[in-house]
Amino acid sequence: MTTAVVVGSGPNGLAAAIRLAQAGVEVTVVEAHARPGGGTRTSELTLPGVLHDDCAAFHPTGVASPFFQSLGLERHGLRWLWPEVDLAHPLDDGRAGLAARDLSITNESLGVDAARWRRVFDAPIRGFDDLISEVFQPVVHLPSHPVTLARFGIRALMPATWTAGQFKDDPARALFMGVAAHSFSQLTTPLSSSVGLLLTAAAHAVGWPVAEGGTESITRALLAELAELGGTVVTNTHVRSLDSLTDLVGSPPEVVMLDTAPAGVLEIVGDRLPSRVRAALSRYAYGPAAFKVDFAIDGDIPWTNPDCRRAGTLHLGGAAEQIVASEAATTRGRMPDRPFVLLGQQYLIDPTRSVGTTNPVYAYAHVPHGYEGDATDAVIAQIERFAPGFHDRILAVSTRNPAGLEAYNPNYVGGDIAAGANTARQIAFRPRVTSNPYSLGVKGVYLCSSATPPGGGVHGMCGLYAANTALSLL
Repeated sequence: MTTAVVVGSGPNGLAAAIRLAQAGVEVTVVEAHARPGGGTRTSELTLPGVLHDDCAAFHPTGVASPFFQSLGLERHGLRWLWPEVDLAHPLDDGRAGLAARDLSITNESLGVDAARWRRVFDAPIRGFDDLISEVFQPVVHLPSHPVTLARFGIRALMPATWTAGQFKDDPARALFMGVAAHSFSQLTTPLSSSVGLLLTAAAHAVGWPVAEGGTESITRALLAELAELGGTVVTNTHVRSLDSLTDLVGSPPEVVMLDTAPAGVLEIVGDRLPSRVRAALSRYAYGPAAFKVDFAIDGDIPWTNPDCRRAGTLHLGGAAEQIVASEAATTRGRMPDRPFVLLGQQYLIDPTRSVGTTNPVYAYAHVPHGYEGDATDAVIAQIERFAPGFHDRILAVSTRNPAGLEAYNPNYVGGDIAAGANTARQIAFRPRVTSNPYSLGVKGVYLCSSATPPGGGVHGMCGLYAANTALSLL
């Protein structure tokens, strides 16, 4: 029987392992951490019993993932929960732009821009399944829905500032720009609209749900699926070379999948890499970092805008122009006074995360790559800006700076949770310019992490395509 070792147990590593096991390959997953899951873990970070997502928290790409859908993970206890309002973006004047599956909620919040918003997003919403099937692939592929892909691609090529500039008023401009900021990139550059367009369409088409019980529920479901197929998982084992894998499985595995950042590939594969591949991975660019702050609070957040009290996710960055400026600063290595902050109120729809009236609040700020300062006060100030009195409700705080995030998961190089800078070049071609982004030029060794297409997000598609590549060459 063919044997395979998957290094790393994030969603892409587990997806690769499942696909290989489906094909009859004997699979062993090796994880350096004591618990599998990578960015899909949930922990008691503040107070006993209060559950916080360690990294990934909201899952539009998870619920939309064709591979996850094919597995029927609900059989293993995975349950998606949706907020009434998927996303809110409050402004200093008390208004807020809202994105929801119920478009009437969005229309009411956007006022004069409601009709224009519908025109921009109508096609990707109506054709969302076809669109996902195209963009969740490598850029170089033969499209099955060329019209859908071309229509989306023309808009995706534009700078986010251009797309936001189509709207007349602040709620719509800021709402779009906040979603575009998920790319951790300069929002004035070509292709910076792509992430904003896709995730906004997802908010309306499939929503931004959470996993009941925490994001780790996704990991548990994937592990259960893998176990059914005969796969095994080894934890507390840091793989530092290909040679060490022989001891784990008794003989050199025919297939090795690396769910690692390119930096991990350089460490594990080393001089076996062809010089051109090694040079390309050495040049791979990492982007700005996250500074994560988790709070345990008494009761709810006292938002000025009442609609924010219904939202699962909030973007705290003010007007569109302010977000463009703060993102430009972080990409240039400068800490802005008011960083862009993403905040999660998962407990509103998942009370299993709370203890009595003590609720978990998830937040992170965009900060420069490798930032060594403390952004905790800046995060609190951004929340207080739109929810005066928040500070008085804090019972406990847990923080992870960029170095702490990298220690938690070595794939987050310099605190980059996006698995690489979203420059135009790396959006189109990652980890390097090649017709086969999963191949490393070493027989039987493949890269399956978010550093490969289709990129970041909890969807498992990078793992699926890497495994399919390996199977095609067995």
